[in-house]
Amino acid sequence: MVLRKISGLSGMVLATSLMIGGVAMAAGTAKTQHGGQEPIPPRQSWSFAGPFGRFDPAQLQRGFEVYQKVCSACHSLNLVAFRDLASPDGPDFSEAQVKALAASYKIKDGPNDSGDMFERPGRPADHFPPPFPNKQAAAAAFGTAPPDMSDLAKARTYPRPFPLFIFDAFTQYQEQGPDYIVGIMNGYTHPNDPHYNEYFPGHKIAMPKPLSDGLVKYTDGSPETVKQYSRDVAAFLFWASEPNLDARKKMGFHVMIFLIVFAGLLYFTKKRIWANVEH
Repeated sequence: MVLRKISGLSGMVLATSLMIGGVAMAAGTAKTQHGGQEPIPPRQSWSFAGPFGRFDPAQLQRGFEVYQKVCSACHSLNLVAFRDLASPDGPDFSEAQVKALAASYKIKDGPNDSGDMFERPGRPADHFPPPFPNKQAAAAAFGTAPPDMSDLAKARTYPRPFPLFIFDAFTQYQEQGPDYIVGIMNGYTHPNDPHYNEYFPGHKIAMPKPLSDGLVKYTDGSPETVKQYSRDVAAFLFWASEPNLDARKKMGFHVMIFLIVFAGLLYFTKKRIWANVEH
C-alpha cells in the first residue's frame, strides 16, 4: 500500500514536471533565435469578447465588404453560404440583399441533359465560389496557394507568454485569431520591403500589403482607414469561423441557470429527506 502511494506520488511529480516543462516551452516559443522576444499583436477590444459578448452586425457587414472587394480576389470562403449572411446573429443582411448578392456570382453547375457543365446565377443556398478552380492553379499564380478564410480566425494564433495564457483560461479570452489578423494587416512597417511584416513568424510574408486608406468606401460614416478595415474584416472572419458563437453563449448561459436552480433543488430536497434523521 505504501509502495503504491509512493509510486502514485512519483507519477504526480513527473506529470507536474512535464507540465511545467511544457509551460516553459510554450512561453519560449515567443522568443527568437537571437534570444529576443517576437512582437505580440496588440490585444483588441471586441464586441463579441467574453461570455456575454455578441457580434455587431454593422461591423460584420463592413467586414464582408472589405473581404468582397479586397480579399476575395485571392482567398476563398468555402464554408460560408450566401444565405448565412442573413443570420440575425451575424451580418443580418436582408433576404433581398442576399438574393441580389448571390445572383451577382456565376456558379458552375451540371451536368445538364447533354452531359455538359454550365454556369448559372448564384442562389442563396450556394457557397461562395473560390477565386481559383483548384489549389494548383492558385499556387501557380502566387507561388503558394492563399489559405481559405472560412476558418482562418480559428486557425491562426500567436503564443501568449507565461502567465498570460493562464489568465486567458479564466477570462475566457479566445480572440487571438482576430487579434492576429489585425496585427498582420497593420504589420507592414517597412515601406521598402513589401513582404516584411512585424507580426508574421520570421517577418517574411508572401502577401504584400493588401489594404490602404480609402480603398473601400463605407456608407455608414465609419473611418476608411487600414486600422478600421482590419478590425472589420477580422471580426467578419471570426464570425465566418464560428457563426453559431452567439447561440453557443446563449445556450451556455441557460445551462448555467439550470444548473444553479437544479443545485438549489437538490440542496433543499436533501434537507427535507434528512430533516428528521439524527446525525
